[in-house]
Order: sequence, then C-alpha cells, then structure tokens
Amino acid sequence: MKVNVAVVGATGLVGSMMLKVLSEENFPIDNLYLFSSKKSAGKIINYCGKDYTVEELREDSFEGREIKIALFSAGGSVSEKFAPIAAKAGAVVVDNSSAFRMDIDVPLVVPEINPEDIKKNKGIIANPNCSTIQSVLPLKPIHDKYKIKRVIYSTYQSVSGSGIKGISDLEKGTNLAYKYPIKNNCIPQIDVFLDNGYTKEEMKMINETKKILHDDSLLVTATTVRVPVRNSHSISINVEVEKSFEIEDVKKIIAEYPGIILEDDPEKEVYPMPLMSADKNEVFVGRIRRDFTVKNGINLWSCADNIRKGAATNAVQIAKKLLEV
Repeated sequence: MKVNVAVVGATGLVGSMMLKVLSEENFPIDNLYLFSSKKSAGKIINYCGKDYTVEELREDSFEGREIKIALFSAGGSVSEKFAPIAAKAGAVVVDNSSAFRMDIDVPLVVPEINPEDIKKNKGIIANPNCSTIQSVLPLKPIHDKYKIKRVIYSTYQSVSGSGIKGISDLEKGTNLAYKYPIKNNCIPQIDVFLDNGYTKEEMKMINETKKILHDDSLLVTATTVRVPVRNSHSISINVEVEKSFEIEDVKKIIAEYPGIILEDDPEKEVYPMPLMSADKNEVFVGRIRRDFTVKNGINLWSCADNIRKGAATNAVQIAKKLLEV
C-alpha cells in the first residue's frame, strides 16, 4: 500500500538524508510533498528519478492532500507551529526536533527498543536526540539483563550536528555555528546553558534516556562536547548495574541486539571510530570492559552517523513501523 508522504525541511542536511533513506528503503510513496522555508522554496529536488519543486511551508500546506506521514526536520519553532496543523489534517508527524520529546502524550521512539509506543501516538511521534539514540541502543540489552543503576555520558559530537554552518566552521574557518574556532579545538558546550549548570543538550540526554527506557529511577549524568570531526558522534558510556556480569556475556548481548554492530578486538586494535561509522545506519559499539572502581561497572564506546541513525534513519524506521500499525 502506497501512501502520501511529506518532508518538512527537505533542503536541510537531515531533510536531504531523509529523502535518501526513503529511497534506499524503497518506501511505498504515492505522492511526495517537499516543504521548506520561503528562502528555499522553489528549489528542485530529484527523488527516484522524478523532479519535485520544494514548496514554502504554510498553514494550508496539508489541507486536502491526504498526507499519511510527515517527516519534520526544520527546527523546534517550526514543529511547534506546524506539527499540530499536520496532525489535525490527518498526518502522523515524525518530528526530529526537541519540541515534543518530553511531552507526556508524545511517544519518544527508537524502533529497536520501544516500537510498541508508536501505537500510543495522537498524531505526533518524537525522534530522540542523536546522541541519545546511539547511547540507549547498547544500554537497552544491558538494562534488560542486569538492571542499570547509573549512567555517565561523555560525548564527542561532530560538527554536522550543527548543520551546514557547523561544517563551514570546521572546513572554512568561519564562525557561524560556534563562538570559538572548532578546528584544532574541543568546545564543552552544546546548546545553551541552563540554571543548573548543564547545557540543554546534556539535559536532553538525561531526560530522554529515562523516557525511552521507561525508567525514571535511572541516575543519569552527561557532559557533551563538540569536536573537530565532520560527521558521526562518539560517546563514552560508563554504566553501573545491580547484577553481577561477565564481560563476554555483555559483549554477546550487545552483539546480538538489532541495530548494533560490535567492533571489539583490542589485540587487533579494532574499535568503533567516527570515520568508519559515517554513512552507515547502524550503531557501532566497542571498548567494552569492566570498570573496577565500582562493584558492577561497565565502560563502553559508541559511534554512529548522527545524520543517519541519529536523525533521518531513525525517523524513516518509525515511519515504516507506522505502516504496520
């Protein structure tokens, strides 16, 4: 069954990747509608051999078009205004912004972890933060078997997470996305600082982890850092669990979990790296080892393409699940 699909923010980094992933997945599209800001309207985008003209997003854009799925990646303010409009017109919105993630009535979904939450949608489904997605995937099998007590995230996030401006700052030396130069530098600030001393990005990871894993008892803390890498985020994850474990068993349950590729062979110096995970849909996990400073501690390392699995791929996977509901 083919359905009508809209992509909002179609000319941006994530929007463009959404179209690429839709094509790769042979998503059953009947009519495709592409929307953007007034500035980008009128551009021609080729999808599967056919040219489409990008339209300016307006309040009447969804009227009478029987759009079933609308993939949004145009920023929080756009989503706040237009996602409810699209939902009212009959579409199910998969929103890549942070606008609705912590809304109690909006499912926050990583399809490998909580696909059942998709059925609870009331017209909007939230796509999690890119760093959260690649973190909770290896945490899920650990939590299911050993019950996680505490998580410490330290992220190494690529400039593509800041869009085209971030890439320009790295490759051209501009200062469009960051206050400080990113080349040869690490910036321990992603998004704005909050009153508690954490950045908004750090609090996203903390709160979203609990919501996706359905466990508010989890103790989670995070430090998020922008690094001079073009694409793919890396995350050091420290976990304390309640039950005893063997490291080989931890490696096994992670290797067998859907959406994850285990790369962990210290003798051969095999481990995940952003250079190797770029343009891949999976989350790569390695450096799994015991943390000897606590009774039941685990260290691991996660790499993933933040534009693909961290955004576009996860959204399209949600869309595919929607067709099964």
